[in-house]
Amino acid sequence: MDFLKKNDTKVECQNQITIRIASMSVYLLGFFLAMFLCNCVHLLLRPLSQPRIIAESIVGLLLSNLEFVRNRFLNDNEVQQTLNYIVDAIMVCHMFVVGLEIDPNIFLQLTLPEAKVAYSGVLATFVFACLITPLLHISKQPNAVFSSCLAIVLAGTDSPLLTRLITDLKIGKSDIGRFIVEAGIHSDVVSILLVTIGFLIFDPDKNFQNRSVKMMLKMMAILVFQTLLASKVVPSVMKWVNNENPEGKPMKGSHLVVALAFIISICSMSPIVGFSKVLSAFLVGLFMPREGRISKMMIGKVNYIFRTIFYPLFFFWVGTEAKLSEFEAGKIATWAKIIVPFIIATGGKVLGSVVSGLMLGFHWPESVATGLLLNIKGHFQVYLAINAYRMNIISMSTSIVLVFVTFLTIIYNPVVVAKIIERARKRSPTQKMALQWLNPTNELRILLCIRSSQNVFSATNFMEISRGPVNPGIMVYLTDMVELTDKIAATLTQGRGVGVGVGVGVDAVTVTDPTVVEMREKITKDVHAYLSEDCEGINLQRMMALSTINNMHQDISILAEDLLVHLVILPFHKNQEEDGRLHVGHSGFRHINRKVLRNAPCSVGILVDRGLGKTVISRSSISLNAAVIFIGGKDDREALVYAGRVARHPGVKLTVIRFLVEAAGDSVSSRVGRAKSNTTEHLEEMKIDDECFTEFYDKHVAGGRVAYVEKYLVNSGQTFSTLRSLEGQYGLFIVGRGGRVNSVLTVGMSDWEECPELGPIGDILSASDFSVTASVLIIQQHSLKGELDGLHDEFSIM
Repeated sequence: MDFLKKNDTKVECQNQITIRIASMSVYLLGFFLAMFLCNCVHLLLRPLSQPRIIAESIVGLLLSNLEFVRNRFLNDNEVQQTLNYIVDAIMVCHMFVVGLEIDPNIFLQLTLPEAKVAYSGVLATFVFACLITPLLHISKQPNAVFSSCLAIVLAGTDSPLLTRLITDLKIGKSDIGRFIVEAGIHSDVVSILLVTIGFLIFDPDKNFQNRSVKMMLKMMAILVFQTLLASKVVPSVMKWVNNENPEGKPMKGSHLVVALAFIISICSMSPIVGFSKVLSAFLVGLFMPREGRISKMMIGKVNYIFRTIFYPLFFFWVGTEAKLSEFEAGKIATWAKIIVPFIIATGGKVLGSVVSGLMLGFHWPESVATGLLLNIKGHFQVYLAINAYRMNIISMSTSIVLVFVTFLTIIYNPVVVAKIIERARKRSPTQKMALQWLNPTNELRILLCIRSSQNVFSATNFMEISRGPVNPGIMVYLTDMVELTDKIAATLTQGRGVGVGVGVGVDAVTVTDPTVVEMREKITKDVHAYLSEDCEGINLQRMMALSTINNMHQDISILAEDLLVHLVILPFHKNQEEDGRLHVGHSGFRHINRKVLRNAPCSVGILVDRGLGKTVISRSSISLNAAVIFIGGKDDREALVYAGRVARHPGVKLTVIRFLVEAAGDSVSSRVGRAKSNTTEHLEEMKIDDECFTEFYDKHVAGGRVAYVEKYLVNSGQTFSTLRSLEGQYGLFIVGRGGRVNSVLTVGMSDWEECPELGPIGDILSASDFSVTASVLIIQQHSLKGELDGLHDEFSIM
């Protein structure tokens, strides 16, 4: 009998194992089927530009709510428990990587425009939600604490999903794309930290009752300990692992296990005292170092595995918890709970973005688009909605409602991005606003920027040598660059009054700061004194760019676009001292120059004044020796065209110096240069260069008005020595910033540039050890950032 019982037990165990194996096979088959369906649905939604999360949610919710699936698999408590464990682990890893991707120095960037827009949207949404959501009776036992927690969730942003969406929709490299991603990170961090603080104080398992002081102190102590380990101890372990496993070599399995085990052990501490393991993982990731091989591997591998495997499983779990059959679709209150929270979240984000955007000087359509995109919710918000039901805080129908609200914040985003691109395409210029393409019968329009009265005389001399023929003449918009400080902001008044007016229409303001008023009056007096002598062919208007250092480039670009100028002239950020040398200068204005070079809708010039302002330019005799250096490329062609205007001035003696590659050179660099010059792109550029130079030669050199010098060089070393040999011969150099195609004469120069915004040639001529009397004008030609019927990825619209 005992023998028979043992056999029966053995057979039963074998049957159980067989059933388990069969069940696992069915689960795996079902999972791969779900993956296949996700890919199919995603392909169907691709014409609508919907992100993959929508396909995953549709497939997950529908599959898990099929009667056959529920009866066969999901009624098994073990299966449901296993799913719960897996999803909890998924969310722990997800939040850890979210924190790991965020730089903790974000807390030092609260004054950035991105932070201001993000926090204003969070604040506006939070206030709206606190006032309105209690009226909806979303929780089973309504209280103020739950309403505040719901308001924080509605005010948040899913930054990983937003970043992926922005990248997939091809605006990640644009100024508005980068801005929204940064703002989304700020919004995400502050909302999660507020949820963390709320979890420390209130217990969601007990209807948000206050925790005891003892429990709060325990949780805070373990969180501080975790944070110290993550920020102080983990870097040493990671550094050791990274040093033992340099890039290019396979990672040792033992080292990888040690590193991961150490990180997991840190993340596992807080649940011991009852703190959320998901929020704990986020904090650990936030304060861990992002540099090094381990961190990069975790971010890359985990994100890839989540996108391909775990996220579809996550929404399958959501469907198992949220039974669609219990969704109370027949009740008006149910739809109100969908529509009202969605309107609150969207309206709050948009209102906050528009208000802060107006204060920062953004266009309102871009501010609205920013608010709409910052409203996106994702996996974390869905996880909280499902867990609220599991804790018996809300009903299953309400949980499904909050999941649907999350989807509503996602599906409209491709339309918003399409509108951004459409608006950017409309605003993109339909022609190159450059001197080379200027019709000779049209006047030259110049936005001439100055920072102080010290720049006035160089500005008037620039106008003088640029005036060209009387008909059609030039239109100069003399623009004062005034930094908007707190002191100056306090003097702004609406409307026109005594002081300095700036703005148009109802937005016009007057600056009454005595320093600004005095500076502008002196500039106006000096400019009028110049024009009173001989203003023939020069039309002038006074403008002002009043903005913070971070946003002044936008004001200048907007002015240039609205005024349809062909050339923006910016003063170099360094000023000349009494001994003739250039001092360190204002780094803020250097950043302005760099940003204008990137974003201006026309050609841009930077004027390094080392004596041009002190020169008295006469129209009756030669008073200025100028030289234009031509190597090749679009910027050099633009400089050459501008030099053609200077050549017409009777008081300027112009010399054009052309650097050519010596054909007989046998050095390695010469052979490499000749090989590169055989490319199609280079041959086309050389052809355009020759055509442009031939036209200039026929107009100005052939008649004897302009001197011509050729320099045959072999490499960039000879270019440098030749430039240095020109010291003391000219009072003004006109050069192109760059734009040359593989020129052997400048290759390698950019490696040791002091001021890259000046280009290699301009940097050498403006160096502190070069002539103290030679001014330099560096010109960059405007180029469309894409075809007229499309846009380049790096378009600018804000």
